[in-house]
Amino acid sequence: MAAMRAILHVDMDAFYAAIEQRDRPECRGRPVIVGSDPKEGRGRGIVATCSYEARRFGVHSAQPISQAWRLCPQGVYLRPDMAKYVRVSNRVMAILFEFTDLVEQVSIDEAFLDVTGCRRLHGSAADIARKIQDRIQRDQGLTASVGVACSKFVAKVASDLKKPGGLVQVEAGREEEFLAPLPIQRLWGVGRRTEAVLQQIGVATIGELARRDRADLVRRLGVSGAHLWELARGIDARTVSPEEGYKSIGHEITFEHDVADRTILHDTLLELAERVSERLRSHHARCRTVTVKYREADFSTFTRRQTLAHPADTGEKIFPVAWRLLQGLVRPGKYVRLIGVYAGNLVLPEAREQLRLFELESGKDRRLAQAMDSITRRYGHGAIKRAALVSVRDKRP
Repeated sequence: MAAMRAILHVDMDAFYAAIEQRDRPECRGRPVIVGSDPKEGRGRGIVATCSYEARRFGVHSAQPISQAWRLCPQGVYLRPDMAKYVRVSNRVMAILFEFTDLVEQVSIDEAFLDVTGCRRLHGSAADIARKIQDRIQRDQGLTASVGVACSKFVAKVASDLKKPGGLVQVEAGREEEFLAPLPIQRLWGVGRRTEAVLQQIGVATIGELARRDRADLVRRLGVSGAHLWELARGIDARTVSPEEGYKSIGHEITFEHDVADRTILHDTLLELAERVSERLRSHHARCRTVTVKYREADFSTFTRRQTLAHPADTGEKIFPVAWRLLQGLVRPGKYVRLIGVYAGNLVLPEAREQLRLFELESGKDRRLAQAMDSITRRYGHGAIKRAALVSVRDKRP
């Protein structure tokens, strides 16, 4: 008989803000909001993340920075340092791999682990969760919350219930009981439209959804109705897949003032492409698809993507594609509020021979990128950059 699966979901607590509080003693115990500067550009931009002290004022991730300022003007507002956050993320993921090879990183600060085959070596799934929390605390001075269950979905929900530093275990066979009192918004795939449909038929909790007739949900919601019905009962057969990793890596910027100058758009896009490329290399990944996001002053938002002939991880390969896509989106007389670059369909080298072949094909541009990475690791982000980017921040209105 096959062993019951043991799945962990490890989720770092207020990741960016916690790193800043760790590195800046003056910020400890204070409400820290990582995002744009609310005093510049009429408070444009959003909150990337915030400390738990800030959350007590109603501040939360993805909130407009102007609203965060109204709620918490006494907060410490910091710009993100993605290079530092990626370095910390890499160390945290290395700790997870000390316990199992089955690690699926799903974002910069969270991952699923399958520890089914590791329990003889490291103890029960809950023991492993505690050991991971302790290792992260000792190694990085940060806290993580962990959910323990037999499926990815239930583990994910569990990890979010007792933050920060929580550990919630859902025993096999008690998934429905655990999920029943939770609001339907906790279900993957329940957005505003689906929530409205469910509320119309009197469904407000996961337990109420689980008790509905499966066929009726399919009639109302299509194939997603069957999927939601299964999740509500704790049914989730998906495996932890290390090869899945990030679905995409990207950066975007909201301009402090709306922009129409193509030189500013060009230079800003180049900066974003460089940052995306740096993160790709830090994760030993390459992308097959480049996507550009474009938002006009009236909030009209468009995306365009292109599949590359060969996977890439350098600005020389990614930027020209991104620039062509953006040029196809910019409309005469229209002002731009936001642009972004995303690298998708990520791949890892499958063997040493393939990596060498890739490096030969990439040539000078990749060797230059690796040299820049080496300088950045030693002297910090911004120690070296392309000449075109030296004054790019000064050019922005």
